[in-house]
Amino acid sequence: MNSTKDFINSSNLSLKSSKMKQYTIQCLKSETIDSGAMYGQFLIDSLNSGQGITNGNLLRRVLLGDLEGIAITGVRIAGVKDEFSLIPGVREDILEILLNLKGVILKSNIVTRQFGRLRIQGPAVITASSIQLPPEIETINPNHYIATISTSDIVEIEFKIESGRQYRLANELFSDKFEDFIETDAIFMPVQKVDFKVENVYDNSNNIKERLFLDVWTNGSIAPQDAIISASNSIIAFFQSISEQKVKNALEKENIIEKNQVKPIDPYIHIAIEELQLSVRPYNCLKRARINTIGDLLEYSPEKLLELKNFGRKSADEVFATLKNKLGIVLK
Repeated sequence: MNSTKDFINSSNLSLKSSKMKQYTIQCLKSETIDSGAMYGQFLIDSLNSGQGITNGNLLRRVLLGDLEGIAITGVRIAGVKDEFSLIPGVREDILEILLNLKGVILKSNIVTRQFGRLRIQGPAVITASSIQLPPEIETINPNHYIATISTSDIVEIEFKIESGRQYRLANELFSDKFEDFIETDAIFMPVQKVDFKVENVYDNSNNIKERLFLDVWTNGSIAPQDAIISASNSIIAFFQSISEQKVKNALEKENIIEKNQVKPIDPYIHIAIEELQLSVRPYNCLKRARINTIGDLLEYSPEKLLELKNFGRKSADEVFATLKNKLGIVLK
């Protein structure tokens, strides 16, 4: 990917309204990482005091939680009835294959359920490029490994592909119409991680202004600059609908206040700890303590984690580092 100053067309992208001053956003860095993932760094300058952290938090939440993506949500394998079965001639078991399928990155604007298919005779290595997809769906990481057929057996798999937001567990995707499919957890989030920092600067009048630096990592199904534009449009649409709404009576006002006070669900709390890919010792300690999801883990302070049986400082350091590197979560 080019160093995309074309995001701003050699000039800054203006963010303004009729009653606000004009702001600019610059693309400082843009690159493609391994497996098609993308990274971009952006700067929003000349913010008033306090606006940096407010806007940084807002953009981060919307980027991580509100953007749509598509994912494989179920598979139907010829001759296989459940996830505990074995596929003749295939080295991996069903659970390993389902885990590998969560790493397949797809790109599309589909709104209805679609299907992909695979039919391969071994011996062969099955990768994401082996899946035959509808023309409107693109595979971002075609070399992603799925399984290996070690004999001359034929493997046939049908894939259910859906759009959605955030992360959904397999039991939340269950549908009677597709009960012959083995459901799998689905990661819809196209944005994998967002970091931001705020710096204070002085303008020509010696007044304190703020600069917001925004770092965005995506899975490659959307460019970081497009993700920011999409998130910004979502925020604008939200506040636009509020400004245009006519409140008819006090009861309606109370209803709006009550709805706005509902605590949003963190996009990470339902993610299984298996997604952290911890080593055996800390993983077993967490499972024995019935810590099955990120939400369960975040209920523990670092001191409380160290009280778990056989959970030492080395295990704690690994958990803290993995939470920070994979999800941007820092336990304090």
